[in-house]
Order: sequence, then C-alpha cells, then structure tokens
Amino acid sequence: MEKIEILVICRHKEILQTIIRLLNSNSEWQATGTTTDLEAIAAFNATNFRVVLLGSGIEDESETKLCNHFKTLNPKIRIVQHYGGGSGLLSAEIYEAMK
Repeated sequence: MEKIEILVICRHKEILQTIIRLLNSNSEWQATGTTTDLEAIAAFNATNFRVVLLGSGIEDESETKLCNHFKTLNPKIRIVQHYGGGSGLLSAEIYEAMK
C-alpha cells in the first residue's frame, strides 16, 4: 500500500517536529516538514504530495503565495489549516481532507 504524502509547513521547529512525529506514527502516512517558503516549494516540486498541512505562524502573504503555487501545479491538492489541538484533531483534519 502506497503511503499518503503530506507536506507540513510550520514556522516553529519544535511544533513541526511534533506534528511530523504524530503524522508518521500512522502507517498510512509519510510526512515531510519544512519551515520556510523556499523549502516548502522545493519539497512540493520534488514529491507527489496529496495533502499540505499549514501550521501556525505563516504570514498571510506567504500562505497565499504557497497555496497559489501548490494549486497551480496540482489543482487537486488538499490544503489543511492546523492550529494545534492534539493528535486526535490532527488526524481528523487529515482524514477530513482526504474525503
């Protein structure tokens, strides 16, 4: 079974590490984390992600630029806002996006 590739963008390294650990604990998912716009764009261009998870701290201008880039390259990409709330909420957000 092929894993669902998830790109996580979060400005806070410690929070990013926690999100990546939680997502990768699910055997169906493979999460990749980035903290900068340039890293996110490079990762997206190199991997066939199905979901992009936007964490806290991303400026509105950056979020708009990133989302436009992702949607241009893959109009079917699922983009999820995540502002915290624990592993149960995080999983629910991903499963909801995959519907």
